[in-house]
Order: sequence, then C-alpha cells, then structure tokens
Amino acid sequence: MKIIPIQVLEDNYSYICIDDKTKEAAVIDPVEPIKILNVLSQTGAKLSSVFITHHHYDHSGGNIELVAKKPGLAVYGADARIPEINYVCKDQEEFKLGNLQVTPLHTPCHTKGHVCYSLVDPTTGEKAVFTGDTLFIGGVGRFLEGDARDMYRILFHIISKLPDDTWIYCGHEYTKTNLKFALTIDPNNEALLSKWAWCQDKAVTVPSTLGQEKMYNPFLRVNENSLKMAIGKSDPVEVLHSLREMRNSFR
Repeated sequence: MKIIPIQVLEDNYSYICIDDKTKEAAVIDPVEPIKILNVLSQTGAKLSSVFITHHHYDHSGGNIELVAKKPGLAVYGADARIPEINYVCKDQEEFKLGNLQVTPLHTPCHTKGHVCYSLVDPTTGEKAVFTGDTLFIGGVGRFLEGDARDMYRILFHIISKLPDDTWIYCGHEYTKTNLKFALTIDPNNEALLSKWAWCQDKAVTVPSTLGQEKMYNPFLRVNENSLKMAIGKSDPVEVLHSLREMRNSFR
C-alpha cells in the first residue's frame, strides 16, 4: 500500500492510495483535481475510486471536475450533499481497492455524514485510516453537526478500536497549533513535548499512528485523571466538550 499526501488549498490534505500489486488507486478528498492527477500520472497507477470523508467544499469541491476528466469513477461517501456521489457506503461495509481491504466507518459529528476510511494491506499487514476532519494529529474536528457525546463515541468506540499501529492520515495540517494548545493543558507530557519539538521544522506532519496519538492527543486522553484535573471536570464527555470549546477560541 502506497499513500501519497498532497497539500492542497491553504492547509488541506488530499491523498492518493495505491495497491502495490494491482496498481489500482483511489483519491481521498481530491479538492484540487489537476494537482492530484498530475501526481497520479507519475505513479503508473489507474484511478478507479474517490473516497470522500464529508461534504464540505474543501474536501468534496473537486468532484465535479474530477469526474468530468475521469468518467466512470466510483465516488464513495455517506452524505447526499457530496457532489457526484454514486456509492453510498454503509457503516463497516467492506469492499476492495485492488487487494486492499477498505472499511468505511461512519463518524457523524463534524458533519452528520462524515466517514473515515480504514484500509488494510493483507500482503504486508500495513494499516491506515483516513480521518478527514474527525481526528487530527494532536486534535479533533469541530462538532458542527454533533456534540461531545457523539465525538466521545467515535473516539473511544470506533477509532480507538483500530490497532495502535494504524497510520493516521487526517484532512488538515493543524499539527503545530493543536500541539501548542495541548501544551497549555498537559505541559509535562513527555510524549507531547517530544512531538512538539519534532514538528517544528516539518511542513508535512502526516502520518502519525493511533498509538502515538493516544500518548499526546488530549482529546484521546479525557479519561485520564491528569486531564480531568486540568479541566476541572470528572465526566470525560464534559472534559471533551470543554477541551473543544477551549480549542475553538485558541490562537
């Protein structure tokens, strides 16, 4: 499994995912189709599918142009607001990209139709998940069409159930700001301090792993006493809500 991150717009990521054996490829959230197709043309892979995490323009806004240039693509998603969608994927309905096993995970909170795509390469055992605007490196997305209870269920009953060595490919380059915020809550966390130092000279900080995120992402640590004490609440859902409210106003 080969995954190519492509920086698009101001701070978004699109991705190309290629099955090494069959050279079949999917693009994830291809908002700038020309840029994606130019990169794809250098790989020798054949594009068959589009995986859209959610309907927001900075993720799905390139669909019309891409489908016009590449007719016959399967456009996956779970929201009628996604342009050109032609395959509504059910929660945990497995399908294939070449030999790769793809499992869409419904994660409604940032938007009601948000989907994360979990991929496994059965040949190498490599695992990845494209998390869109649900889970970022060091943070999570805004609760635009859901609430903290929705996000808690997503983080701890869906995403955290994936293996710790799953690579996390998120929808935006927000890492430095997320970690800077995390340090205001959790200043003595050695894993967080190390990640903060690591990212300073990096323009591209994807991917991380789920196991790494569990060590320094405060939104994945709301069950820990140190986070509860820092926020001043005992219910982890309330801690999650407070964290997101604080992050909303952080600059």
